[in-house]
Amino acid sequence: MRAVLGFLLAAIVTPTLILPAWAAPPPSLSVPEKPVHITFVTDWKAQAEHGGFYQALAKGRYKMRGLDVTIRAGGPQVNVPQLLAGGAADLGIGSNSFITMNLVRQQVPLRAVMAVFQKDPQVLISHPRRDLSSLTEMKGRPILISDAAMTSFWPWLRARFGFSDTQIRKYTFNLAPFLVDPNAIQEGYLTSEPFTIQQQAHFAPKVFLLADYGYPGYANMVLAPQGWISNNPRAVQAFYDASREGWQDYLTGDPAPANALIKRDNPDMTDALLAQSIAKMKQYQLVTSGDAPAFGIGGMTEKRWREFYQTMQSLGLYPKGLDYTRAYDLKFMRRALQNFR
Repeated sequence: MRAVLGFLLAAIVTPTLILPAWAAPPPSLSVPEKPVHITFVTDWKAQAEHGGFYQALAKGRYKMRGLDVTIRAGGPQVNVPQLLAGGAADLGIGSNSFITMNLVRQQVPLRAVMAVFQKDPQVLISHPRRDLSSLTEMKGRPILISDAAMTSFWPWLRARFGFSDTQIRKYTFNLAPFLVDPNAIQEGYLTSEPFTIQQQAHFAPKVFLLADYGYPGYANMVLAPQGWISNNPRAVQAFYDASREGWQDYLTGDPAPANALIKRDNPDMTDALLAQSIAKMKQYQLVTSGDAPAFGIGGMTEKRWREFYQTMQSLGLYPKGLDYTRAYDLKFMRRALQNFR
């Protein structure tokens, strides 16, 4: 199961540029004699939502570009920004835009360099009941929420829909409390919990995608410490380019190589869950909508980051004058566009 753990922009519009899976590294990024080792930590246990990174590893895309990449799976107790800030990992996944903006407020020098998900897959889930048809109708009702959500989507729900902290019930990534209570509401991920609930309880839950209600921001972002951006930009660029190839291949080609590594790192993962997650990513265009048509997979824009900050600032979630531009770095996206025109 996947829950949010709480984890850019060019001005020139150009046609969609998505690397073919067979493309070789551009001349400007020639492979160094000694591979650069990168430990890449994910925000959850291995799953399809990390598939493009695993595909790039399995198909040798990172190696082709002079990188020796180790993917380290996360989990409920893994704090990705803390690992990156402390040097225990080199690059990592930021689950949502709140994570990077919170880092700016805390003056932690980590930046988003790539946004794989153009829509945040965060959802609220209920049993198939007639008295709930929108987020507005959840006001005042108990909701199972994780600790991580308290610094991401919950403040937005509180500000936007009048939710109260008195509604919170502890979510421990165990579906049992939800399954036994027909009045329960809980957080989840579009590509994970709804399917698991249907498999275990034999009913289709109601799913409320927060993005459909105006929840802004990117998700599944690659975070890089400022030290890597400043001191080894070639390695960060190589990771960006190879990951983009991996995601293109994972969604349009044969995902079996990545899925084999995912199941190795997460023995609880099943083929059925992987297949439906990939189908959901395609159906809802999590990877290919938003800025991706103009800037390729992983693309971001200054405009959208500004809109995210202004929206959250207007709701009282961030102070006026916060330098939101320190949340992201677009140079790697721009370089990719130049290399692959």
